[in-house]
Amino acid sequence: MTTPSPSTWTKSRLAVILDGNTAAPLTPVDAFTPTFNLTAEVVHSLEATHVGYIANPASFTFSLTVKAIGGAAAALTRLAMTGKEFSIGLYEAKGSAGEWDFKELLFNKCLITSANPSNAVVSGAPAATFSGVAREAVVNDGTESKLPPVVA
Repeated sequence: MTTPSPSTWTKSRLAVILDGNTAAPLTPVDAFTPTFNLTAEVVHSLEATHVGYIANPASFTFSLTVKAIGGAAAALTRLAMTGKEFSIGLYEAKGSAGEWDFKELLFNKCLITSANPSNAVVSGAPAATFSGVAREAVVNDGTESKLPPVVA
């Protein structure tokens, strides 16, 4: 694995999008933290250890902190209040010259479970942190994979 050169790294950026709208990324975003929990429990027996495992359902959560300017906080608050499912993703922005590991990281069928606006401040813009869950994740590193995999 190679590290991108500083000149390439500074010309790249990631963007956060709602419902696939790459033309209008969510902005300004301070932080987007996706979490994948793909847990399994090892099964032991009286005769032997590690005889198998029990796979638990996958769990996808996210946390998103935005400035309360530019409409991002209002759009996310509207989604939280209406309980509408949406998609949220992180992608290599158009025109970016970066060498990111992922071309796209997308959470589908999302719901916001909590919203935490900050206090109004004298200097700078207030921020709001939103947390939520997703029922599906799509990871694209050149080959697209959906989690959890569809079992037929």
